[in-house]
Amino acid sequence: MSTAQANGALSGATAETGFLSKERIIAAPGFNRWLVPPAALAIHLCIGMAYGFSVFWLPLSKALGIKESIKCGPEVGLLQELFVTTCDWKISTLQWMYTLFFVLLGSSAAIWGGWLERAGPRKAGVVSAVCWCGGMLISAVGVAQHQFWMMLLGSGVIGGIGLGLGYISPVSTLIKWFPDKRGMATGMAIMGFGGGAMIGSPMAAELMKHFATPTDVGVASTFVVMALVYFVFMMGGALAYRVPATGWKPEGWTPPAVQASNAMITQGHVHVRKVWGIPQFWLVWVVLCMNVSAGIGVIGMASPMLQEIFGGSLIGLSGEGARFGALDKTQLTAIAGVAAGFTALLSLFNIGGRFFWASLSDKLGRKLTYAIFFVLGGVMYASMPASAAAGNQLLFVGAACVILSMYGGGFATVPAYLADLFGTQMVGAIHGRLLTAWATAGVLGPVVVGYMRDYQLGLGIPREQVYNQTMYILVGMLVIGLIANLMIRPVAARHFMSASELAEEKRLAHERAAAAEVGAGAGGGSATPALLVVLGWLAVGLPMAWGVYRTGLSVAKFFH
Repeated sequence: MSTAQANGALSGATAETGFLSKERIIAAPGFNRWLVPPAALAIHLCIGMAYGFSVFWLPLSKALGIKESIKCGPEVGLLQELFVTTCDWKISTLQWMYTLFFVLLGSSAAIWGGWLERAGPRKAGVVSAVCWCGGMLISAVGVAQHQFWMMLLGSGVIGGIGLGLGYISPVSTLIKWFPDKRGMATGMAIMGFGGGAMIGSPMAAELMKHFATPTDVGVASTFVVMALVYFVFMMGGALAYRVPATGWKPEGWTPPAVQASNAMITQGHVHVRKVWGIPQFWLVWVVLCMNVSAGIGVIGMASPMLQEIFGGSLIGLSGEGARFGALDKTQLTAIAGVAAGFTALLSLFNIGGRFFWASLSDKLGRKLTYAIFFVLGGVMYASMPASAAAGNQLLFVGAACVILSMYGGGFATVPAYLADLFGTQMVGAIHGRLLTAWATAGVLGPVVVGYMRDYQLGLGIPREQVYNQTMYILVGMLVIGLIANLMIRPVAARHFMSASELAEEKRLAHERAAAAEVGAGAGGGSATPALLVVLGWLAVGLPMAWGVYRTGLSVAKFFH
């Protein structure tokens, strides 16, 4: 051990070395870094079910009536619905849980991101598992007792905190394990968050069908089973996390020299407490907010948008009788099935785009990748009213798929963008603060699309044309994002930590030169067995394959 390493060990001799501490997960020589992405995926595939919670809305809206909802009287407002036990919740009320998910995700990631950097991904992953799964158990009690406030507290607040910690827990770790493939590494993990609903939604549907009785819609029991299954997977992922020893780098890789071609990639490190005052942080904040606002607005209205624009032509009808308003109940049911396939197709592009665009950004650079998002996305949005007017379903659907791929790609690329600009030491904490942009977009995007639709309908505009103005507004959002992206420059040297500040931060983060200093690590220096790597990927790959298969069945209905 060198003198510097010995001094590092002594400076942290009093640091916590418990089972969940960061020291205990420093990888020993020979550890295979390809075991870390499946650990991250195990957590993200579970918390990604937040996207799929809408599968519970319809059953929960009939939790008391079972066959038909028992409607509340006009005297029962939102506040009364928190405690009412004599009538069913409205779907619009249940959707508040969805809003809480993403508000709490962004705020909790911002608040506890700094703690996560010092505590390490294992401790953060365990806390995430306890919050997310414990929140689902509290929600199960809320369903059984018909107390909506318990559902908001359980899944919305406590679960939302678990979402935030689980979402950012692998970011810093993966970027440090894959300095040569930052975009690809974060793309793999964040792809899991997009795929969580792809697995969880059909699983929840099957469980509710199994547990349903003439007096119970089966949601409470489904929450319990899913919480237990998720807890096993999330704990497995958290305990499998390893962090590289200080100074580790992939064999044969050397950091690129600072050149004009890669001036956006810094060699310094910014402290999280300084980012609020750095212009580049707010420019990236606007970039993410605009990209997500535009995409999330389409996601939220994808199914009704397709149905209202193309109407009966989705099932082969033509002429005036094909207009949405002229369809009977059977025809409406048929086009709803087609639209469900469209939504499933979008989810596949959302997931695939996370890996594709993030990996491509390693070649193109983050700034150019986002420029493509905004320029190509703007063209796609602007083309949709024309393809809708022409009745060209293929062009309309193709544009929506490209848009959703870039929506997912934006999430997966931004952690690498932050690491390029602000360094890797506290990128997880900085990413946590940036997620407030997601929380903002989660309100802004749906409000713009939803309220513009209602406004246009109020003016008497035909349903098939009510989205035209909205698409041009979304183009405007992308133009704002493009301008912000083009304004991003390398961070000024004065914002980086000095050598002494960086050394102190490493000490607080319990970093060590080698796992042997605390007798921990992964296998005492022996090479990771190839079988272990294969099993790790199978553990997350098989559920993902099943989710893709189930989603593919829905997509087939659309093409049929």
